[in-house]
Amino acid sequence: MFSGIVQQTSPVIAVDKKEGLTRIVIDLGDLANGIRQGASVSVSGVCLTVTHIDGASIASDMMEETLTKTTLGSLNVGDTANIERSIRADAEIGGHRVSGHVTGTATIMHLETPPNNHILTFECDPAWMEYILPKGFIALDGCSLTIVDVFPNRFTVHLIPETLRITTFGTKKVGDRVNLELDPTTQVIVETVKKYLSNK
Repeated sequence: MFSGIVQQTSPVIAVDKKEGLTRIVIDLGDLANGIRQGASVSVSGVCLTVTHIDGASIASDMMEETLTKTTLGSLNVGDTANIERSIRADAEIGGHRVSGHVTGTATIMHLETPPNNHILTFECDPAWMEYILPKGFIALDGCSLTIVDVFPNRFTVHLIPETLRITTFGTKKVGDRVNLELDPTTQVIVETVKKYLSNK
């Protein structure tokens, strides 16, 4: 379980692609302190299991489902990813509950940079839009963000300078894809209301 508060960006230092399976190695630096094999780490919003540890570097295996539904299959050596270690029971949760089970991907369609602002417009599967509500939560590449504007198959988020500094969003451009995880609480509420109304 994660909070959606990205702790740092880390470089990919090795990628081993096999049929239906890719092993990725990431240098966590000091964030690797105390990590154990079998631990969960959010890599650009995707929950991965640590399968091997070598100093500050961790390896994780990604199966076909992960490679198909997320952007991780396109990572290459030298790329960076948003990283969050799993939260402890006594930790402050500053974002929202994030599982790392990605719904799919969204594409950046527009980028605005008015003074001291950074506004991104994303396009995603229209079927997801009933769960994407103004002022609601969404996780994009592992970042817990607040939705601002909502359109039939697009939505916007506004990023503060700190988010741009500590995540990969500062280098994102139009056409880039990100991993999207819908807020599970919103999904439950929407589905419950839909079921109630259909039974009236």
